[in-house]
Amino acid sequence: MAEENFIDFVKIQCRSGNGGAGSVHLLRAKYVPRGGPDGGDGGQGGNIYAVGNSQLWTLLHLRYKKHVFAGDGESGAKSNRTGANGADQIIEVPLGTVIRDVETDEIIAEITQHGETKTLLRGGRGGRGNAFFKSSTHQTPRFAQPGEPGIESWLSFELKILADVGLVGFPNAGKSTLLAAITAAKPKIANYAFTTLVPNLGIVSYRDSKSFVMADIPGIIEDAHLGKGIGLRFLRHIERNSALLFMIPADTESISKEYKILLNELREFNPELLAKPRLLAITKMDLVQETKEKTAIKRKIPKGIDYCLISAAMNEGLEELKDKLWKLVNG
Repeated sequence: MAEENFIDFVKIQCRSGNGGAGSVHLLRAKYVPRGGPDGGDGGQGGNIYAVGNSQLWTLLHLRYKKHVFAGDGESGAKSNRTGANGADQIIEVPLGTVIRDVETDEIIAEITQHGETKTLLRGGRGGRGNAFFKSSTHQTPRFAQPGEPGIESWLSFELKILADVGLVGFPNAGKSTLLAAITAAKPKIANYAFTTLVPNLGIVSYRDSKSFVMADIPGIIEDAHLGKGIGLRFLRHIERNSALLFMIPADTESISKEYKILLNELREFNPELLAKPRLLAITKMDLVQETKEKTAIKRKIPKGIDYCLISAAMNEGLEELKDKLWKLVNG
C-alpha cells in the first residue's frame, strides 16, 4: 500500500438536516367556506450515518471530503400533507474506525463489523401543522410549530488497524522481512530506520486452509508515547490487535533492555496493551553461526515470555512461529 495513500485520520464538518416547518392552513372550498385547520406537519431533517465497509482499508476516500451536510425536511402543506424528509448522508468507513466529537473528544461510535451502522447526528424533527392543535376548545388554531434545527459538529475519524497479530519492535528489527516471508504482502524493505512509515497488512496461511491477519506496525523508538519518531501515529494501531509479536534482532546489544523499553512504551501509551497475549521472536538468527552463541542468546531472553528463534531471510523457525501465534490468537 503506497504511503501517500494510507490515510488514518481525518476531520469532517458534519451537519444534520433541519426539520421542516408545520403548515398553517384553513380548509377553503366551494361548498366549505369555513373549513377547519388542515395544515400538515413538516418533514424530518436528514440524519448522518457511519457504515462499516470491509472493502476499505484506509480513510483515503474521505481525505478531501471536508463537509457532509444532510438535507433539510420540507414544510408541511394544506390538506394535511406532511413535508418530505430530508436526504440522509452515509459515510462509509473501514473496520476499526473510531469517531469522536472534536470539541469534547467524546467517542460517538466505533465501527468494527461490515455493514454496522451508527447514527452520528440526528436530523431535526419536523414541526406540527395547525391541524394537530385542533381541539374542542380551540377549533381554529392559527399557529404551527417550526422545525427543529439540525446539529452541526466537527467529527474526527481515526482508523485503528484490526489484525490478529501486531508486530512490535524497534526500526530494523525485521518486521517487514517477516511479513514478506510468511504472507503475500510486499512491504518496503531496506537497511535503514523507519523504512515502514505506515502499517502493512498481510494474511498468514496456516494449516487446513486456516489463516490469520498480521500487521506490520512502523518501528517504535524510546519515548514514542510522547510523540517521538512517528509516535502516536502508529501506537494506536496496536490497540485493536488480538496478540502482539515482539521482535528483537539477535545482534542487539541487550535483548532484555530492548524488551523492557518496548513494554514501557506500550504501558505509557495504554496500560491495557500489556494484558494482550504476546510472544517474543529473536530475529536475524542467520547472523549467528556458532552453537555457543545461540546458547548465549537463549540465556539473555527475559524470563516469563515464550519465544522463537527465527530467520525470515533463511526461512528458519517460521513454522514453529506460526504454530505459536495460532495458539496465541485462538486462546
